[in-house]
Amino acid sequence: MNAVLFDMDGVIVNSEDFWVELEEETIFPQVLEADVEAGEITGMNYREIYDYLDSKYETTATKEEFIAIYDEAATKLYGEHVSLMDGFHDLLADLRERETEIALVSSSPHHWIEIVLDRFDLDFAEVVSAEDIDAPGKPEPAIYEYAAGLLDRHADECTAVEDSEHGVQSAARAGAYCIGYPNGAKELDLSAADVVVSSPAELRAELLN
Repeated sequence: MNAVLFDMDGVIVNSEDFWVELEEETIFPQVLEADVEAGEITGMNYREIYDYLDSKYETTATKEEFIAIYDEAATKLYGEHVSLMDGFHDLLADLRERETEIALVSSSPHHWIEIVLDRFDLDFAEVVSAEDIDAPGKPEPAIYEYAAGLLDRHADECTAVEDSEHGVQSAARAGAYCIGYPNGAKELDLSAADVVVSSPAELRAELLN
């Protein structure tokens, strides 16, 4: 594989545990009367999260209010709390030395992604948000098919690194070789991945073998 597609949340930065706590203890109680576990929506675009929750449980807030709550939480989370994967800059440098093209493929909107890119001084050949595609986001395959196309490749010529069930399903359905990387969030079913690694060192070994 000469192209690697990294998810952001839970892979590049350890945001998933923060999101789980925020969603279950702060956000969901503001917009839902039902008890919902964050794992049910992990990996989905936050705009689609609202549609999903509203159709399944009925929300007590408008979509505009819901998005404002998420935006406020995200600005603080990405700007102050998350940390970068150990050794990620070195991993990127080694991949580039092998002339591997690298893209970021995230369900997050671009203005959240930019906080992470700026804070940790990261650069990718392509940065893809679910907002860039006129199709359903993860777990559907369109976002990975689109990202591969931007690199002039088919998805089956790419390796995807994902931490969530929805993300793994999206990459697998697109035909990418998928590495599951459960980075500390609640236990998830990543069985759709081709291989599952449990640490930055294992991920590095898998990508550079």
